[in-house]
Amino acid sequence: MFIPPLASFRPLDLLLAERDRWVLWLPVMFGSGIGIYFGLSFEPPPWLGPVGVAAVLAAAFVVRKPGGQGGGALLAVLAMAGMMVAGFAAAQWRTAAVAAPVLNERIGPTTVSGRVIEVETFPGSRRVTIERPRISGLRPDRGLEKARLKLRGKQPAVSPGQWLRVRAILTPPSPPAQPGGFDFQRHSYFRQLGAYGFSIGTAEIIGGGKQGMDFPALGLARVRQAVTARVLAGLDGPAGAVAAALMTGERGSIPPRLMDSMRDSGLAHLLAISGLHIGLMAAILFVGLRGLMALSPPLALHFPIKKWAAAAAIAGAFAYALIAGATVPTQRAFLMVGLVLLAVLVDRKGLSVRLVAWAALVILALRPESLLGASFQMSFGAVIALIATYEWISERRRARIGQAERQPPSTARKVGYYLAGVALTTVIAGAATTPFAIYHFNRFADYGLVANLMAVPVTALWVMPWAVAAFVLMPFGLEGLALTPMGWGINVVIAVAETVSSWPGAVTLLPSMPTLALAAIALGGLWMCLWRRRWRLLGLAGIAAGLVAIALTRPPDLLVDGRGRLLAVRGADGSIAFSTSRRERFIRKIWLRRFGQQQAQAEWPKNGVSPDQRLSCDPRGCLYRAGGRIVALAYGEGALAEDCWIADVVVSMVPVRRACPAAIDVIDRFDLWRHGGHALWLDETGVRIETVNGSRGDRPWVIKPGRGQGRGKPRSKTVTKPKNPA
Repeated sequence: MFIPPLASFRPLDLLLAERDRWVLWLPVMFGSGIGIYFGLSFEPPPWLGPVGVAAVLAAAFVVRKPGGQGGGALLAVLAMAGMMVAGFAAAQWRTAAVAAPVLNERIGPTTVSGRVIEVETFPGSRRVTIERPRISGLRPDRGLEKARLKLRGKQPAVSPGQWLRVRAILTPPSPPAQPGGFDFQRHSYFRQLGAYGFSIGTAEIIGGGKQGMDFPALGLARVRQAVTARVLAGLDGPAGAVAAALMTGERGSIPPRLMDSMRDSGLAHLLAISGLHIGLMAAILFVGLRGLMALSPPLALHFPIKKWAAAAAIAGAFAYALIAGATVPTQRAFLMVGLVLLAVLVDRKGLSVRLVAWAALVILALRPESLLGASFQMSFGAVIALIATYEWISERRRARIGQAERQPPSTARKVGYYLAGVALTTVIAGAATTPFAIYHFNRFADYGLVANLMAVPVTALWVMPWAVAAFVLMPFGLEGLALTPMGWGINVVIAVAETVSSWPGAVTLLPSMPTLALAAIALGGLWMCLWRRRWRLLGLAGIAAGLVAIALTRPPDLLVDGRGRLLAVRGADGSIAFSTSRRERFIRKIWLRRFGQQQAQAEWPKNGVSPDQRLSCDPRGCLYRAGGRIVALAYGEGALAEDCWIADVVVSMVPVRRACPAAIDVIDRFDLWRHGGHALWLDETGVRIETVNGSRGDRPWVIKPGRGQGRGKPRSKTVTKPKNPA
């Protein structure tokens, strides 16, 4: 392979040679500005974003030149900078626009009443979202925008638009389980959900719910609920739950074991309505309607049936996207499919790579916070990688135009081509989404290719056509004619998921990766996908840097939850031991996943020493030794007198009201209350401490526990001290 000399590598010339690809970097820069905003540890002043946009526009006006390559390149740089600042400003505006009151502490049992705007069905329960709830005991000036309640036990049938009254216990959105973990408070903030809770007793419907200006939204929610109920009534068992997920996006009825099988087999993407489903819906409508109209020669010869079919496919895909909940993958898929079909209406050719760029820009402009979600990242990552791959393949095919024409392929070869296409698509999409899956879910389905080769053709060629037929027949009450054969195909998919997930080594669990590593891999992948020339291979450097960062990342040695009810320590062999196996089950599950482990392999000694000699305990507390450091875990004040003299760090489950002369840091109950969960890394150079609120900073979505927030020791820091001779 010929490698050009370094002197011939001229970035400006390469940029100018690919100026038609510059537009593809606009959403990347816009997203970079959003990422910078959410990466800050403080809330920037509201004028910063608009002033930055104005400054970039002013600079572009000053340096603009009527012609010349240098001026064009400089304007392009300013355009990219402007998009970055615009993304920053869009995130600022969105944060201010969705601000709503949030519950600060647990309350209840109390009476909650309000209008239901969303109903979700789960096995044995329902979950309702109430708009502007009235909560007994809560001051009117602290009224919430939305609250979400789980109705347990036998409850009346509830539909969106009805008014509900129920006794319930409410809690604020929970903070991350550990520093750097999923921020549920931020997730809730941008959905204006100020409280979560569960019912006590039976709910009471107190009004029928007359609709006002928001009737379309409530009407759509009722349609979605009705369609889900009809599907579940027409198909029993897991097949009905999966059919509801495919048709309305309602996945709450899927049994947990089946969901685990779908994830472990790499088929969970089939349950999330995205590009595959929207594309199939539009294709089935377009091809089917055009074929039906083509059966009538007068209609086919005198009218633009192709455009009529495209318009009907756009309407059908839009309706499907709305019924499915209009999630981020659904929005992206509809925007792309809609633009392709719009190109048919105006006799233009759709450019897929540009469609992805514009779809991403639209979604990020409307919902900047979606950049942080797994849905956005995995959806766009897979699509961009697939388009880049097939674009490269098509270029190679065009290079062979001069070759002799081949004979039309046989039926067997067509089937082989289709399966090869499914395999290639699965490999490329899997490779593109794996970093995001590891970052968010810490898991990789080893046999996903095999499962997709069997399940995707069944879904595309059998299940989804019958889903379209069920939608068409539902107004006439005949959906059962389509749901029954649809269920046959779904049972095949379920059998594939259960079989593949049962194979040994079906899932590889991996520890968490740092955010900077994911950003490096993502930018390296974008560099490879968005450019055409061979300098795209420089993107491998970004991917390599991300992989190196992952390899150098070490899990914490000690974790403490924010309420001081759960501790976890890492053994010499990397196994995890928990201080209790009876409480905080949810947090234990998250911690295990973040460590990349299925279950705790080590036991916490109640009174004695662990096999690796790292942890020694008695009824008053424990001593943990790692990296030449000693951490005292005190259960009560009685252990502090001794621990303060022998430990480098003291972690106390009760308030520490005395000075600890020898300890270089003390973490007590008040610190946990103020700063949330703590993670500690111990080594020869010192002790590094990170906290939940220290990693998030002072942002609008961070719920502050009280006046003490921000006082005391720093939230995250590294402390050093000579090794304790003990």
